[in-house]
Amino acid sequence: MYEKSLKINLSLLGNNHPTIATTYRNMGIVYFYQGKHDDAICMCEKSLQINLSALGHNHPSIATTYNNMASVYCNQGKYDNAVRMYEKSLKIKLPILGNNHPSIAATYQNMGTVYFDQGKYDDSICMYEKSLKINLSSLGSNHPTIAITYNSIGQVYDDQGKYDQAVCMHEKSLKISLLALGDNHPTVATMYNNMGSVYFHQGKYDDAVYMYEKALKINLLTLGNNHPTIASMYSNIGTVYFHQGKQDEAICMYEKSLKIDLSTLGNNHPTIAKTYCNLANAYCNQGKYDDAICMCEKSLKIQLSTLGGNHPSIATTCNNMGKVYCHQGKYDEAVYMYEKSLKINLSTFGSNHSTLATTYQNIASVYFHQGNYDNALCMYEKSLKIGLSTLDNNHPIIASIYNNMASVYSDQGNYDNAAYMYEKSLKIRLSTLCSNHPAIAIAYNNIACVYFHQSKYDDAICKYEKSLEINLSTLGNNHPSNATTYNNMGIVYSHQGKYDDAVCMYEKSLKIGLSRLGDHHLSNGNTYNNMGLIYCHQGKYDHAIYMYEKSLKIKLSTLGSNHPRNATTYNNMGLIYCHQGKYDHAIYMYEKSLKIKLSTLGSNHPRNATTYNNMGLIYCHQGKYDHAIYMYEKSLKIKLSTLGSNHPRNATTYNNMGLIYCHQGKYDHAIYMYEKSLKIELSTLGSNHPSNATTYINMGGVYAHQGKYDNALYMYKKSLKINLSTLGSNHPIIATTYSNMGQVYNDQGKYDNAICMHEKSLKIALSKFRNNHPNIAITYGNLASVYSNQGKYDDALCMYEKSLKINLSALGNNHPTIATTYSNMGTIYFDQGRYDDAVCMFAKSLKMNWTTLGYNHPSIATAFNNLGLAYSHQGKYDDAICVYEKWLKINLSTLSNNHPTLATTYNNMGLVYSDQGKYDDAVCMFEKSLKITSSTLGSNHPSNVTTHINL
Repeated sequence: MYEKSLKINLSLLGNNHPTIATTYRNMGIVYFYQGKHDDAICMCEKSLQINLSALGHNHPSIATTYNNMASVYCNQGKYDNAVRMYEKSLKIKLPILGNNHPSIAATYQNMGTVYFDQGKYDDSICMYEKSLKINLSSLGSNHPTIAITYNSIGQVYDDQGKYDQAVCMHEKSLKISLLALGDNHPTVATMYNNMGSVYFHQGKYDDAVYMYEKALKINLLTLGNNHPTIASMYSNIGTVYFHQGKQDEAICMYEKSLKIDLSTLGNNHPTIAKTYCNLANAYCNQGKYDDAICMCEKSLKIQLSTLGGNHPSIATTCNNMGKVYCHQGKYDEAVYMYEKSLKINLSTFGSNHSTLATTYQNIASVYFHQGNYDNALCMYEKSLKIGLSTLDNNHPIIASIYNNMASVYSDQGNYDNAAYMYEKSLKIRLSTLCSNHPAIAIAYNNIACVYFHQSKYDDAICKYEKSLEINLSTLGNNHPSNATTYNNMGIVYSHQGKYDDAVCMYEKSLKIGLSRLGDHHLSNGNTYNNMGLIYCHQGKYDHAIYMYEKSLKIKLSTLGSNHPRNATTYNNMGLIYCHQGKYDHAIYMYEKSLKIKLSTLGSNHPRNATTYNNMGLIYCHQGKYDHAIYMYEKSLKIKLSTLGSNHPRNATTYNNMGLIYCHQGKYDHAIYMYEKSLKIELSTLGSNHPSNATTYINMGGVYAHQGKYDNALYMYKKSLKINLSTLGSNHPIIATTYSNMGQVYNDQGKYDNAICMHEKSLKIALSKFRNNHPNIAITYGNLASVYSNQGKYDDALCMYEKSLKINLSALGNNHPTIATTYSNMGTIYFDQGRYDDAVCMFAKSLKMNWTTLGYNHPSIATAFNNLGLAYSHQGKYDDAICVYEKWLKINLSTLSNNHPTLATTYNNMGLVYSDQGKYDDAVCMFEKSLKITSSTLGSNHPSNVTTHINL
């Protein structure tokens, strides 16, 4: 229509008439709303050129055009250009209209909005206050325009996290609107809507819904049931439900919004596309990734037909699809979508717009998930470069980029770099936001996380407490963010072995979650999950299963039976059954987990690789080494196809395969696997990463099994060097390495060296943990082993008693670790020839394992074996055979017929028959033992040599 008008006016009025300028300006406004910013600027410039020649430089119409161009530049993210245009407009208006005209106030208001978008909150407030001062003097204190300015100031305070001040401004705005417009005016509804937004940001979701519903009630009265504004209200309420984890309620609201918009705006309006995007996000959170993609595609179809192929909204939808693909582990598809988004934004905004920074961040996120840390950092640096050039150096987006870079450094084990980036992020937030802003609390949380990885547990707790203090003061006692912090503190206490403190934190978290989010929120499910992990550490396996079942119940009710998060819980339950030696139950849980992942994520997702890995571990425990290798190979195949040949997760699988070969006595194969793992780690993580240290430890373990003690010590020292440089001299992993070295010296008979190493380990453990931490008990146990080998049995018993005292206070009377200590003390008595005392200890160990682990656990078999040996040395051969037969029965029911443990049982029975002079029975047992070890461990395994000697 404008083009038709233009054609007529050009023929009647000529090229240079002000009416022509007006038409160009109107066409520019249309292009602006279409997101065709370059075309809009072109039209504005044509309009400007005509008016300058026809009306002169100082005409109000020129000022209007400058205003329009400023709006376009603002949308393009060219904020400095926008400010310059508003200043040009202001320069024209001031001499014509004077300092106190509402039009001057409007320009200050617009400039305030630009500064707001730039994150220059103080400048923004300054402009809004200038606007407010003019309007108060010219329009009075009760004019609706005043309400708009109060509203704008409220939005700045909201972004700064000054929520009380934000609510105060919105209430001022509301009071004016109620007086000027009455209770039921749509503008009043807008004010309620804005207050709802503040409450939403505070996490006061019920208050937010209450405000949105007040707004909805007004709009229903004034606009009817079927107005697009009503749809917008439903959408806002849906977003609150989305953040509460009430995905079904959110979807219901989004569908209500969609129904209205379809009837009022038609099938093809951009607003419909936005609602489809909201639905996509909800489906994504439910793990319904195919439904999410379907919604994104519907959105995309509308946008392409209404906005053209190059509109920023298309880029946003491509970004959303990229996120879904990232969740599915379809990283190539995700990158493809992000690159489409990038291409659109480059063509519409140029190479330096803040929107591009967001897309670079999204691509970086994919590289991060793929373990391509260098590429991820490269993308974040591109994003940072744009952010620094287009935004204020102190803008929250800059802080977010530093934050993301810190996450990469943390995953690389570069904790110092990570802490540096988090502190840069914190510095920005402290300067732009109030000291009590929730974003500051998040920054403290992130720094605490780094300290946690560095095992600086007290420092971590200190930062979490700072975070908590902020959230308590700004968000109140009952905000979900506090629940998250309590959870994090619980994890730290768990690693410190302060299990009661950990449970206390989880219960605080749970109390908030239940009161604020309801019984069925996913956050509560996560807390139950964490409590299950504590009970697992305490050996309270039934309690752990109970917690996991509560977690599972919530997930099933909120996410349905087929969500990947359910798969995670089944995995956790599988781990408990593994600890209990209930291997069939464990495999069953892992298969349930795998079934869900295969149906929701496809056959090639990295999470499937994790489940195959877990199943491999079970088969390893069962001695089904070929099955284990098969599972690890399946895991490896997925990782190679999705993550490439050089991802750190492949290194983990090679490590696991190395462990299997070590169990099989195939030490050369094991070393080969560890070397493959090391090669990947060196190329992706550098020569100084803690993962390399872990691989060196594993290789040291193989050399120790081979009796190549010097090689083993060399590997442990390489590991020690890395960990000392990356983790410091006082990290628990350093203590573990000293322990490993102590065990090698013990095997070499270098007992003084062994004691020196274990004492170093003990010193670290005592400094890092409280005096009754289980890790300290382990070190006392290691010292006891050395004293036992030295024949210093009283010293050994003293150490075991220290270990026992700690474990009884930390783990309770009935933990499997207590049973192990009784067993070790029994072994000392056995070595001293105190067989009655030995039998007493072995019987205690057996009874405890029977009650905590069940009769089918391999530890029960070990206890029977020890009892059998004691009876044999007492000359109670029939009792010994009886015990070994019980042991054999258990092992045959839980392990494969070919498990090396069975070979040990047959060997021990053979020794008893030999002592009884029943040589035929003895030969039969030794041959059974030999048959198993030859088939599972190979003819060259040391166990075969022992059995041949017995024969």
